[in-house]
Amino acid sequence: MTLAARAFAQLATWPDLTEVEPSCGTGRALAAAHGDIAHFHSDQDLDLCLTARVIRRFEEHLRDATAVRLVPGSHWVTVRMEVVADFDLLMTLVSLALRAQQTWPLPDHEPTAGCNERRSAVVARQGLGAD
Repeated sequence: MTLAARAFAQLATWPDLTEVEPSCGTGRALAAAHGDIAHFHSDQDLDLCLTARVIRRFEEHLRDATAVRLVPGSHWVTVRMEVVADFDLLMTLVSLALRAQQTWPLPDHEPTAGCNERRSAVVARQGLGAD
């Protein structure tokens, strides 16, 4: 079982998450009360809706995480599951995403174009100005 499959199986048991068809049409998805939270696109890659506010708050830490890729202007982050530490990071990030949805709707929330699956501008932390 891949780490992504293991993560999906574990997250699907969380009471606030439900398996749904992904809004992007690719892979499998989990949703909470206000919409999709995670899109599992492959055996290693998934997109997670953190919201712009959470991304701004934790941007430095997200840029430092080698498993995380950010897309400027997106409410989603892409996570590449390669090692057990990536699994642990994902569990923390999903908790943050669920917490962010508890305060829905956010005053600064704007509609997003969806997950990062079809966006070509996924940039590594070095591309966002990190030294």
